[in-house]
Amino acid sequence: MATSAPAVPARRRMTPRRYMSELGWRHLVGVVAVVYAGFPLVYVISASLSERGTLTGSNDLFSQVSIANYEALGDTYFWTWVANTLIIAVVTGVGTVLMGAAAAYAFSRFRFSGRRAGLTALLIIQMFPQMLAFVAIFLLLLGIGNVVPELGLNSKLALICVYLGGALGVNTFLMYGFFNTVPRELDEAAKIDGATHGQIYWTIILRLVSPILAVVGLLSFIATFGEFIIARVVLQSEANWTLAVGLYGWVSALLEANWGLFAAGAVISALPVLALFLFLQKYIVGGLTAGSVKG
Repeated sequence: MATSAPAVPARRRMTPRRYMSELGWRHLVGVVAVVYAGFPLVYVISASLSERGTLTGSNDLFSQVSIANYEALGDTYFWTWVANTLIIAVVTGVGTVLMGAAAAYAFSRFRFSGRRAGLTALLIIQMFPQMLAFVAIFLLLLGIGNVVPELGLNSKLALICVYLGGALGVNTFLMYGFFNTVPRELDEAAKIDGATHGQIYWTIILRLVSPILAVVGLLSFIATFGEFIIARVVLQSEANWTLAVGLYGWVSALLEANWGLFAAGAVISALPVLALFLFLQKYIVGGLTAGSVKG
């Protein structure tokens, strides 16, 4: 005699109270977070389209829509600052990736005297922000500039060198954890086939760790793009300023501040970072999490 299949319990009906206790409050928190984060962006865009040049005149969002502020950027050093910032940020990002990857590969694959002490030193160094040393950096560049003017004050190359030195510690330690996730058997198999350490590094390892390379490059680019304190100390002439320093100069004098021009510049300044973030988005989650589970 065939037995009937057990009855499947009916799905409990989602009541409004149950919906709010299980899912609704999450949606509510998400909406509040989006509004909280999005309103300043909308306000800045509205201020950039206002001809009044003040923030108080933008309380009525998009009451005026004009591109006068964007057109006025052409009469300033703005586009020169954009070029300076992009050059410094791109060179720093690429240099940080190359230097950090080489150091992380050495710590991960080689065993040498002082290896553990070096890793400990990197861990300690990254605890102190670079801005704490801006007085020492100023005096150091002042002395170097007397011998090599290209590496002294008011030099974009000197600023890049400062950024590279400050980013080496934290990025090396971040990459080190990711490099350890790559099996050593791949290195041994490549050595059996006659590959050198250089060939293994450039053709095998770097391709496998591309997510962390993208993450480090992105973080370095963003940090350099918006850095203000050290850039203001090193770069002294207006033609060499970066965007952060230049935009601050427009609103530093409260009586002469042009917030409309500042807002227009801020909107355009956000586009390179946004474009790079969207381009590298698929690497970000994997690059940040994979290197944190095995060290």
